[in-house]
Amino acid sequence: MRIVTWNINSLRLRLPLLARLGRDLGPDIICLQETKVPDALFPTEAIRDLGYIHTLYRGMKAYNGVAILSRVPLTPMDDTPDWCMRGDCRHIAASFSLGGETVDLHNFYIPAGGDIPDPEANPKFAHKLAFVDEAAAWFAGRTNRRTILVGDLNIAPLEQDVWSHKQLLTVVSHTPPETTRLLAWQENGFVDAMRHFVPADEKLYTWWSYRNRDWKASNRGRRLDHIWITPDLTEQLAGMTVLQDARDWPTTSDHVPVAVDFQD
Repeated sequence: MRIVTWNINSLRLRLPLLARLGRDLGPDIICLQETKVPDALFPTEAIRDLGYIHTLYRGMKAYNGVAILSRVPLTPMDDTPDWCMRGDCRHIAASFSLGGETVDLHNFYIPAGGDIPDPEANPKFAHKLAFVDEAAAWFAGRTNRRTILVGDLNIAPLEQDVWSHKQLLTVVSHTPPETTRLLAWQENGFVDAMRHFVPADEKLYTWWSYRNRDWKASNRGRRLDHIWITPDLTEQLAGMTVLQDARDWPTTSDHVPVAVDFQD
């Protein structure tokens, strides 16, 4: 079973790249963020043609949006909160069968938070911190068993998740108010599946800014995309791939797909 997470940054614009992702990685389940498409215009038939006949999506015009595309049956989870009472389509969840047992899958798109790392001066940053606090508290109040959490969490929590820990400590996505919150959420019931395969003292990125003309040469990346699992799934972990080549696809996203493999 291969599960991929990808901030596609406009599903309809990059639909041909979704087909390429299918060819290159062959995922069983694809979790997308920033789909930017209202539900009435979701390209269900085109996605079915790619082999993903089970689809769940929650979207809005021009902003945000999340979706789960699957080759295996999905059961929607309808008891999830409206985070920060915004109705802004940043979370979708479903369950599916893995090895004959049910697994819960959560797909998140956490707010980016704007440019100023001060919740008093920047409402977008205040929203981001409140979102993480709410999500962490919600999961802490649940019995989380056989659970996978993926998505663009818009925070690079570890020193080696950014190209320069020192220079980015005051840059939104790597500031202490964000990283401490995200790690507290993760450590209360989850394992970092990506760092299961790549030690914490090694660089690991999933995002490179559009502003870098030669992103590969400068390699000023950040790990904003994550896959977490509950400890009871650790023994089923079989592999992890960051599809870095996707950053060079034509008209691509600034994020690249991340895949984790599980033994069925």
